[in-house]
Amino acid sequence: MSVTYPPAPMEVPGAKRVDVLFEELSELAGQRNAIDGRIVEIVAEMDRDGLWGMTGARSVAAVVAWKLGCSPGNAQTITTVAGRLGEFPRCGARLREGRLSLDQVGVIAARAGDGSDAHYEQLARYATVSQLRTAIKGEPRPKPDRRPPPAIGKTSTDEATCWRITLAPPQAATFEAALASHREALIAQWKHDHRADSGESESAPPMPDTMDAFMRLIEAGWDAEATARPHAAHTTVVVHLDVDKPAAALHLGPLLTEGDRQYLTCDATCEVWFEREGRPIGAGRTTRTINRRLRRALEHRHPCCAVPGCGATRGLHAHHIRHWEHGGPTELMNLILLCPYHHREHHRGEITITGDADHLTVTDRDGAILLPGSLARPPTTAPPDVAPYPGPTGERAQWMWCTPFQPQPPPTTN
Repeated sequence: MSVTYPPAPMEVPGAKRVDVLFEELSELAGQRNAIDGRIVEIVAEMDRDGLWGMTGARSVAAVVAWKLGCSPGNAQTITTVAGRLGEFPRCGARLREGRLSLDQVGVIAARAGDGSDAHYEQLARYATVSQLRTAIKGEPRPKPDRRPPPAIGKTSTDEATCWRITLAPPQAATFEAALASHREALIAQWKHDHRADSGESESAPPMPDTMDAFMRLIEAGWDAEATARPHAAHTTVVVHLDVDKPAAALHLGPLLTEGDRQYLTCDATCEVWFEREGRPIGAGRTTRTINRRLRRALEHRHPCCAVPGCGATRGLHAHHIRHWEHGGPTELMNLILLCPYHHREHHRGEITITGDADHLTVTDRDGAILLPGSLARPPTTAPPDVAPYPGPTGERAQWMWCTPFQPQPPPTTN
């Protein structure tokens, strides 16, 4: 079987062929920009009216990434533009007309100051995304009135990896005390193993330094995490359940709603005491807890949250599809993994989970089925009728002639 491709038109050679392709790119880019502008308006409406909350997603950006099938970075750009669409009406209008790209408006919406709509709408007609970033960096910024937040950064090369840690004074003091404690323990152990009267050996390791202490600190935390019980068994919950009434209460604590009771007893070390007229009559089954082997099987089968479009992989809770207290078995077919957010949403009634692990159905509070696929489909209407997008000029920016945007001082009232 052979595949033949249509030959390129030979009557338009050389530079003229490039001009034809550039014209087509310009036309397609204008249509794409106009479509992105409409997407931004839809996202802004969903955010303004809180419509995204009924989908069970964690944020507007998560809904956009889910429904458009785009990356989290592109979804965040769309959400950022939608969030400041009211502050940048001229840039938003140019995006809808196809005269500016989503990335250009996204840079402006992410960092530009208030009142700079007209300034950057003019500049964005000729400037690339990188040039817009440089221009926005030239804006005068108010001095922060507090210390920079803690942060961790990493730079990697083929030879080594450099970590940069920024800590506030209290956190730095805790870190330094922990590091000093591990260093002193290493030095004490080294002196015990290499006493002065035993003589030095050529193969003896050198005295531990700060790097050794840091690695010991990391390994100690890692060992503690490895030996810790799974998320399910971090706490022991004691619940008193009256068999004659649909009510339960924490031991020496308040009454629980049905959703809270099921959430607490879904995947935790829990003692359920059945009572009648305030007197204990027995304890519940103990096979509800998901052991390590069963949890590993769950993680191997589906390592992320079972709710379509979520994708969370850390801190997941094991959940009984048919609840344990309703006779649901602690078996793979009746167990799924949920992130803490969607686990709470399920027990609050915001989302419903039915079926079994292989045929799972997740619906929102209106009964609509949540599907993992995006909304993308072949177009059935004509493309937007907009002018071709010429794009930035591509010339080198002469920053000495560029006037940065100057925020206007707030009006004074006498």
